[in-house]
Amino acid sequence: MAKITVSEVEHVAHLARLTFDDQEIEAFTRQLNDILEFVDKLDALDTSDVEPTTRAIELLNVFREDEVKPSLPVEEATANAPLSEKGAFVVPRII
Repeated sequence: MAKITVSEVEHVAHLARLTFDDQEIEAFTRQLNDILEFVDKLDALDTSDVEPTTRAIELLNVFREDEVKPSLPVEEATANAPLSEKGAFVVPRII
């Protein structure tokens, strides 16, 4: 059973300001219906015992502890800058 019709694909293409020939419209209609059929198959699966997750495999971020360390002296940080003023980089104004 087709869930997406050719006229619906044409309507969405029109809204998106896209132009397709008849073969492309037919192909998109078939492909979208194939996708929806697959989603129906997934809906039929019993997932009541599956814990919801945000990703397929668990990831663990490795963070280091924040440590206060001496920073680069201002004079050294701005030494190669084309322009600097009062310890800051001077850049063109962008509005």
